[in-house]
Amino acid sequence: MSEESLERLREAATPVLKTHQLKRSFTQADVTIEVLRGVDLEVRPGEIVALLGPSGSGKSTLLQAVGLLEGGFEGSIRIVGREASELDNDQRTRLRREALGFVYQFHHLLPDFDARENVMLPVLIRGAEVDAARTRSDELLTKLGLGGRLTHRPAKLSGGEQQRVAVARALANRPPLVLADEPTGNLDEATADVVFGEFLQLVRGEGSAALVATHNERIAGKMDRVLRLHDGRLE
Repeated sequence: MSEESLERLREAATPVLKTHQLKRSFTQADVTIEVLRGVDLEVRPGEIVALLGPSGSGKSTLLQAVGLLEGGFEGSIRIVGREASELDNDQRTRLRREALGFVYQFHHLLPDFDARENVMLPVLIRGAEVDAARTRSDELLTKLGLGGRLTHRPAKLSGGEQQRVAVARALANRPPLVLADEPTGNLDEATADVVFGEFLQLVRGEGSAALVATHNERIAGKMDRVLRLHDGRLE
């Protein structure tokens, strides 16, 4: 199939993420701070989008909103066609588990579990058999160059290796959308370049879409499209 045909298919597909007039404000003492001021955003299947902006621009708040991690937002959030405001807590939890994967600046691995077990956990929570979860974990970690480190706990892994495990964990349930908040921001530049390249390759290979918050112009330039968030608005 040609690239043109693939692009037509992507354009016709339902967005994996769509927001309309998404707003978020906080009140401190008598002062109201508007963090998001009506964000309209679309991410289509298989698309990797950079969310670029300086610290304090609202990138993390936007990811928390579309990740269904926090309430208090106004506007519409649709994930794989489902309107979040129409779901109860259990339905939102199920949608988050089935449709979303998360990668943070810090890996947040469970220290008492080895690399394999950290990646197996979300697969098991979703109801898979142990053998299937182990196979999936080993497959992803091997693709990320960690085939020889499967039984190492996080304390025995380097920073780059820990973040690779976190990437594998985010992709473990084959989510339609991965949300990444400065996923290599805690690594040195050389390691960050390698890990981010592997992240892009794995996400594309799995057929997922991704929304990646970063302040790094160079990293943003490696993605399919760049959105700039400034003063709570997309530019």
